[in-house]
Amino acid sequence: MSISSSGHAAATGASAVPESPLPTGVALLDDPQEWSAFGRPHGVPAGAPVDALAPEDTAWESHVVLGGMHCAACALTIEEALRQVPGVREADVSSATCRARVVWHPGQVRPSGWMEAVRRAGYQALPALDAFAREHRQRESRRALWRWLVAGFCMMQVMMYAWPAYQAMPGDLSMEMEQLLRWASWVLSVPVVLFSCGPFFSSALRDIRQRRISMDLPVAAGMLITFVVSMAGTFDPTGPFGHEVYYDSLTMFVFFLLTGRWLELRLRDRTAGALEAVMNRLPDSVERRGADGGFTRVATRRLRVGDVVRVLPGEAFPADGCILSGHTQADEALLTGESTAVDKPPGSGVTAGSYNLRAPVEMQVQALGDGTRFGQIVALMESASLQKPRLAQLADRIARPFLVGVLLAAALAAAWWWPTDPSHALMVAVAVLVVTCPCALSLATPVAMLTAAGTLARRGVLVRNLQALEALAGVDRVVFDKTGTLTRDGLGLREVRVTEHAGLGRASVLGLAVLLARQSLHPVSRAIATAASAGWQLPAGWQLLQVREISGAGLVAELHRAGQGAAVLRLGSAAHAGVSADVQQGQQAMLSLECGDQVAELARFTLAEELRPEAVAVVRGLQQAGIAVHLLSGDHDAAVQRIARGAGIDDAVGNCTPQDKLERLQELQAAGHKVAMVGDGLNDGPVLAGAHVSFAFGRAVPLAQSRSDFVVMGDNLALVAQALQLSRHTLRIVRQNLWWAAGYNALGVPLAIAGYMPPWLAGLGMALSSLLVVANAARLTRDPGGAQAPSSGSAPLAAPKPLEAA
Repeated sequence: MSISSSGHAAATGASAVPESPLPTGVALLDDPQEWSAFGRPHGVPAGAPVDALAPEDTAWESHVVLGGMHCAACALTIEEALRQVPGVREADVSSATCRARVVWHPGQVRPSGWMEAVRRAGYQALPALDAFAREHRQRESRRALWRWLVAGFCMMQVMMYAWPAYQAMPGDLSMEMEQLLRWASWVLSVPVVLFSCGPFFSSALRDIRQRRISMDLPVAAGMLITFVVSMAGTFDPTGPFGHEVYYDSLTMFVFFLLTGRWLELRLRDRTAGALEAVMNRLPDSVERRGADGGFTRVATRRLRVGDVVRVLPGEAFPADGCILSGHTQADEALLTGESTAVDKPPGSGVTAGSYNLRAPVEMQVQALGDGTRFGQIVALMESASLQKPRLAQLADRIARPFLVGVLLAAALAAAWWWPTDPSHALMVAVAVLVVTCPCALSLATPVAMLTAAGTLARRGVLVRNLQALEALAGVDRVVFDKTGTLTRDGLGLREVRVTEHAGLGRASVLGLAVLLARQSLHPVSRAIATAASAGWQLPAGWQLLQVREISGAGLVAELHRAGQGAAVLRLGSAAHAGVSADVQQGQQAMLSLECGDQVAELARFTLAEELRPEAVAVVRGLQQAGIAVHLLSGDHDAAVQRIARGAGIDDAVGNCTPQDKLERLQELQAAGHKVAMVGDGLNDGPVLAGAHVSFAFGRAVPLAQSRSDFVVMGDNLALVAQALQLSRHTLRIVRQNLWWAAGYNALGVPLAIAGYMPPWLAGLGMALSSLLVVANAARLTRDPGGAQAPSSGSAPLAAPKPLEAA
């Protein structure tokens, strides 16, 4: 098979010569240069240079997409097949996403080796991020649609031929006419059995050869029994099975099963498939500038740091880099959680996975693969998509014993009815085989969990641990860190007091402060330069010279004053400025003018951290939901209490070391509370790891090194409340799915054994049960009433006071 990335000619006249990264054949995936296309070195931090690693000495972690999977038993079969391959250390397979994570050692096995093991088990494995995998899925979807159409057409024709037999009174149909109708039904049923039922029979035959069981085995057995009994009645009308045929039941329940499976596939692509849609945002190919200055389209995986590429409107940026020419806007919603387009002039940085919205641009590649923020996001999402929640693990464990029980129940039902009517006995067995297939049970939990994870990912929250969704639903305490979590990064200017001196008015004093503050990147300087920039002016003939920044103190500059001589201007701490401090006002910066031995205070700037504008609404919403909110911070207690009052938090403690935070968290847990911790991840590692559930803001730390269960990509604190509300909704959906699956089997099995459920109705019930479970989970893709973002509210400290009123 060919697994080269596809390219297309650019409308701008670039040469359309797509580079084929792989020659034909899966064995060529054994080339070490191709391993990074669908995996990374195992245990190596994201961002490490893959090319510098010795392939033979490093275990690799690869991700593949699987074909031919239909149930939890299939996942267990593939895991067993992979783990039996020498050199494969770990194998995790998700039946909900049809993906697998394989950890293997290149010194013992190559990708073609363990992919061949998957093929021998009866399935297909393709590189997860390869264009061919998507093409393969599209081809399989088209085949499934054709099988469904053939089954539907033949079903309608068979029902037309079966209708006279149902409506005719005794003597209305001659033996010859009845036999003709049977033969016509048989002819129409043959393509259904040979073509539409093909996946069920091939899967069952594969299971029999390998002496295992999956959910397709009882279904295939039911189809085969129905067809054989009907065919016996057609070929031998006077035999034990000749008084009735069941071609209508066969074609109907095949059509219903295929309808349910096709709709289920479409729904899963829209719900749980949202994770894969995010992970496959990078383009398959991109235009790269060659040595002659022309652009040639090459596979994205062939890019190297330093390459210059051209990105067209509507394309995703293939790597992190810097725009060299062109002016555009970018959609960075995946990275920030904000849908507002970001302006990208020449010289600005762009991130892999964000979309170019307006104009063609040329960019220089600065980071690739795992070294990009997008690469770290993909690593987290791949990990989450392969995790199995506890309820899903339970379903996996009981899947095979349950299927064995299904076969035994069908055999016992047939034995019970056989003395009365062998033909009816076999139809009862078929109904039991079909109605008890545990597809709905195996899908109930993982589809809902992955749908919720995909929904949160689109909103800007990455789920690193699917188990945390279940734990988050039971949280009754939320503990916030202060700096960078409840408050914005940086400082806000609360008050400015200006002292007029030597004829300097307010505007002139602010002008000196802004001009000096702009020479530093310190948070205090940035706050002053931003907030005081309105209405300032520099005194005529005054000029700053030789500006210096003294670490831990402030800024100092020589000031040239036309006609008044030189002076020294200082901005910083009270000691640095040579003036008295006011400890009651919190953090302050002073602006002073030094002329000889005389020091005059020009301005006093009072600064404080700013609450996020949505903090008050988020805290209020959590409290209204019955969740107590706490604040733990290492900052001074006075500052902590002020922020707590502004946010509406009653329980706040300052001067906490990381160990103090952990101890207080453990006290809450010892009292029986379920605690979620929200921090910036910089110094909250122990308490994030110790909480039942933890959130970290993605900009604070490298994503791959975060210890949190959830990573908030943007700066919107409301996403924490949304995640909590969505987790509760998800758990309700899971419970509904499980109750439905259990109730359906509890009702259907007795009816089937008693002979009141024909095979076509059993097939309809099985298809509807699986479809209902997936459709119920699909409700999580919408914004339910309980998961709406709280409206942003303004806290008392959110906006600085106007400078004119100071």
